[in-house]
Amino acid sequence: MAMAACCCHDRLKGGQAIAAGASGHAVAARKPLYRQLYAQVLLAILAGGLIGHFSPEAGVALKPLGDAFIKLVKMIIAPVIFLTIVTGIASMRGLGDVGRVAAKAFAYFLCFSTIALILGLVVANVVQPGSGMNIDPATLETAAVDDYVKKAKDQTITAFLIGIIPETVLGAFVDGNLLQVLFLAISFGIALAMGGAAAQPVVKLLEAVGAAFFTLVAIFMRAAPIGAFGAFAFTIGKYGIGSIANLAALVGTFYLTSVLFVIVVLGLVARGAGFSIFTLIRYLKAELLLVLGTSSSESALPSLMDKMERAGCPRPIVGLVVPAGYSFNLDGTNIYMTLAALFIAQACGIELSLGEQVLLLGVAMISSKGAAGVTGAGFITLAATLSIVPSVPIAGMALILGIDRFMSECRALTNFIGNAVATIVVSRWEGAIDEARFAAVFRDGDFGPPGAAPGPEADPD
Repeated sequence: MAMAACCCHDRLKGGQAIAAGASGHAVAARKPLYRQLYAQVLLAILAGGLIGHFSPEAGVALKPLGDAFIKLVKMIIAPVIFLTIVTGIASMRGLGDVGRVAAKAFAYFLCFSTIALILGLVVANVVQPGSGMNIDPATLETAAVDDYVKKAKDQTITAFLIGIIPETVLGAFVDGNLLQVLFLAISFGIALAMGGAAAQPVVKLLEAVGAAFFTLVAIFMRAAPIGAFGAFAFTIGKYGIGSIANLAALVGTFYLTSVLFVIVVLGLVARGAGFSIFTLIRYLKAELLLVLGTSSSESALPSLMDKMERAGCPRPIVGLVVPAGYSFNLDGTNIYMTLAALFIAQACGIELSLGEQVLLLGVAMISSKGAAGVTGAGFITLAATLSIVPSVPIAGMALILGIDRFMSECRALTNFIGNAVATIVVSRWEGAIDEARFAAVFRDGDFGPPGAAPGPEADPD
């Protein structure tokens, strides 16, 4: 498989300039700043923000640009995940390896999802962003919240588990349901692994198709600045920066809590795994800016999988951990859920006992898994949680509906970084990291190794 992966990367190299470094290994030639994706996306976000602020109508009108780019990326997410997982599992030494990696990944997800929920709970109790608002829930307009409540009721655990199984083989790809694609890919990968030598022609074919899809990803990523420009212009144009002024305490608390989680909690985990969280952020800066601009972590999912492979994580682990993490390792969403729930309680003058807060935490843990993979999962899982916890009025969600859009970017960024860390940690637990490639990225700062996919996302630092 390693040989196959190398062949794939060689095919992806394209015309990218390669120069020999002082250390003796080849490194990607540095491109001018204006040709690097992160610089282009950053400029696009700034331009979009200015247009949205000074000409709101024009900003709102640019929404199709962001929508079109996200649709482009979502169009290829399912086949990229399927091909990566299938070829990865087919290359494993035995089916026991698949089960072991999956068990370690879900143990990690459960542990850090719980930590994120507890952190949101603790910060909300210390800062108390909703204290003193004295809102009467009966006076709140709940019509806009009703749709989220309905979706939350539809997302029971039973419905969620049954929904993992697609109606047809092609149905998972047609609907773009990542959990269904994950289920299908694992099943098919196991079937190919059990097929032995007879299945190898199919595996090689899928590897070749996978190489073509990653080239397609690189092509689509060239449009990332346009997508970020349109999406951010719409956000500022529609909601305005001033709309968050009266609820700035919640927004600020959430952002600070997320930063605390990333730097302290994930930073300590990263240190234990042999890398710096700040180096990881620098390595993924283009993807993070894209997530910021589009408010969607899915927009950078294919690129994240590619970057993790290039940093030394094996394809089978990347293929299992990253897609599963997008549904089950939502650190930012978990912080948001407990923090927002306590904000609503505080704003309505409701004092929650320790037992009620523990109940809230437990329900949030379950409901966050029940709504995994659903569009607008953050707000839906909050609705599901409050529907079960009677102490907090669900009508209070109307208080944060208007500013939820400004917190979605932070949720997506935190989720994204959390899944990158999870991938490296599980790879380290398996003892499967390519130490040479890992050191090149996290020690030497070589962010553009040979074999990087062409396109702006492969630009060196």
